[in-house]
Amino acid sequence: MATEDTHNMVDRMIRASRLDVHIFEEVEADTSATRQALSVVVLVALATGIASLGSTGLSGLFVGVAIAIAGWAIWAWIVYLIGTKILPSHTTHANWGQLARTVGFAQSPGIFRVFGVVPVVGLIIFLVVSIWMLVAMVIAVRQALDYTSTWRAIAVVLLGFIPYVLLMSVAIAYLEPSS
Repeated sequence: MATEDTHNMVDRMIRASRLDVHIFEEVEADTSATRQALSVVVLVALATGIASLGSTGLSGLFVGVAIAIAGWAIWAWIVYLIGTKILPSHTTHANWGQLARTVGFAQSPGIFRVFGVVPVVGLIIFLVVSIWMLVAMVIAVRQALDYTSTWRAIAVVLLGFIPYVLLMSVAIAYLEPSS
């Protein structure tokens, strides 16, 4: 059973990375996929941490995973709030879990951030993957919030990014060891 779940999660990650609209609808509806979405967040955080080991060290890797998990939950909450209370459409019906699952799987392309460690091209790879993740995020938000407009989803992502960055900056500053 665990192997089947893992295979299912990997298949979902591939489909999310391919920007398959249907996968976001699938995980939105599948309440059992929340644990998988959390696993995606952890795997992407590990990939990102491995690429940054030279500058953050091993402790930075573990702190990064904890921050990524908190950030995912906060991000889903912010997007839920903005998307359902500030910028809903007449078709918007969503809860936090639906947003958590879709935005968790939207991070799937981030697994390629591990290649950020490659000399010379690593930074370019990291940037391209980050843009890929942003596109997946917009699609995930559009689907989870049942929007017909991609522009509305872009607005929610952009509006949500400001409080997210502020909250995450405070969390990171708090967790960083003082010199």
